[in-house]
Amino acid sequence: MTLSGALARPMLAGIFIYGGIDALRHPETKVKAADEVAPLIVSSLGLPATDTEVLVRANGAVQVVAGTLLGLGKARRLAAVALAASLIPTTYAGH
Repeated sequence: MTLSGALARPMLAGIFIYGGIDALRHPETKVKAADEVAPLIVSSLGLPATDTEVLVRANGAVQVVAGTLLGLGKARRLAAVALAASLIPTTYAGH
C-alpha cells in the first residue's frame, strides 16, 4: 500500500464517521430535509413506511460502520459501496 493510500483512507473515513455519529445523536437536525425525500426512497425500495427519524439514524449507522471499516482497511470495497449508497439519499435531500 502506498503512503498516500495509507493516509487518505482514514482521512476520508473520518468524514463519514463524524457525519454518521452526528446523525445518530442529533437526527432532528436532518429530519426536515429528509422529510421531502424519505417517502420517495421508501416507496422506490419497497420498504415498509417508517418514521423519517429512523431512516436518518439508519443512514447514520451505515456511515459509521462502513466508515470505520474503510478507515481500518477491512472489507474496503464493500465499505466503499455502502458509503456511496448512503450518499445517494443524503445528497438528494441536501441539494
